[in-house]
Amino acid sequence: MNQPEPTKTPNVEDPKFGFNDYAEKLNGRAAMIGFIITLAIEYFSGQGLLSWLGLN
Repeated sequence: MNQPEPTKTPNVEDPKFGFNDYAEKLNGRAAMIGFIITLAIEYFSGQGLLSWLGLN
């Protein structure tokens, strides 16, 4: 009697959009870069970000 082969799960890559680990890492890195840039603007210009943008 022949026994069927076990089914194999296909190797599928995670999507690069939507709520997944890749998107969360990318968003976190962008937030860190933005925060550092904001600190640099405030340090070198001597005024807050809103003042520097002319919104205050």
